[in-house]
Amino acid sequence: MKLIPALTYILRATSYGLLTAVVLLILVPDLREGNNLSFNIFKPKEDKVKPFSFSTAVARAAPAVVNIYSETIETHRRYQNRAIQRVKLGSGVIMDTRGYILTNYHVVKNADLITVVLQNSTELSAELIGSDELTDLAVLKVHANNLPVIPVDGNLLPLVGDVVLAIGNPLNLGQTITQGIISATGRSGLGNTSYRQFLQMDAAINDGNSGGALVNSNGDLVGITTAKFNRIDPQMNIQGIFFAVPYELAAKVMIELISDGRVVRGWLGVSSQQYNPQLKGFVIGDITKGSPADVAGLLKNDVVYKINDKEIASINNALDIVAETDPGVILNFSIYRQNQPMTIPVKIVEYK
Repeated sequence: MKLIPALTYILRATSYGLLTAVVLLILVPDLREGNNLSFNIFKPKEDKVKPFSFSTAVARAAPAVVNIYSETIETHRRYQNRAIQRVKLGSGVIMDTRGYILTNYHVVKNADLITVVLQNSTELSAELIGSDELTDLAVLKVHANNLPVIPVDGNLLPLVGDVVLAIGNPLNLGQTITQGIISATGRSGLGNTSYRQFLQMDAAINDGNSGGALVNSNGDLVGITTAKFNRIDPQMNIQGIFFAVPYELAAKVMIELISDGRVVRGWLGVSSQQYNPQLKGFVIGDITKGSPADVAGLLKNDVVYKINDKEIASINNALDIVAETDPGVILNFSIYRQNQPMTIPVKIVEYK
């Protein structure tokens, strides 16, 4: 008689086990598929890691980057005075809804006809508003509605090591994106403009990219792509060195060009010597004869430490102040001459 309760207990336990197994098969599909499981069978399945991509940044910025075709009609005697049409290829960036476009000066220089092509294939005739050879920038204007505008961040500070994307139309292949990092940062002032003041990066730039957008990983405008290093010295075989005009400088130039059609810069006419970096200011080196500095009486070896009571950190700082001063304005230069402090007024003239 004791056998019956024992069998009942065994059958009850077996039933509970089978019921538990059925529940587990329902709750854990991998058990039904025969997959090898660790003891953590209730651990949630991890999502697949998404590929790292800049597609969001490209989607924000790319529609505002346009293709530019500038045509020049030339007449040559050797061809019996026949007109020869030359076409230059470049890129541009739509800066606002009014239709203003930033591009490179060399792309539209001496152009008789400028055509802008949007990324939806719309062709627009463009007007040259103004150009600045020193920064290699030009402003065009087109007339159209609902233009895509490049995203900008007024507080953006480009840093060495930032990832950047160059957007343009290299070799007329269609819009192309190249990626790199900022290798060196330049300045944003208008004084003494040269490639040393531009952003240096290694995102590839080829013919047709000139005037395109350099954006960060958020799609915000960082600069206007402008040149390859080997264009500066064609004899040098240099790879991976490319330049862009910083956005802050490009924006200043654009405002001037829209307002006046050209950039008016003040001029001083001095160079600087090496100076102790721990001290503020700069030491005047050579002075151009007949320049404002020469006329005012500044001398070689004078130490300039203030302009209009504003402390000067370097020669570049001083030249930016001068460049952004209207011609005819008098600036007071605080200097040391043979350790004696003095102030010399200098009347600024236009740089030509």
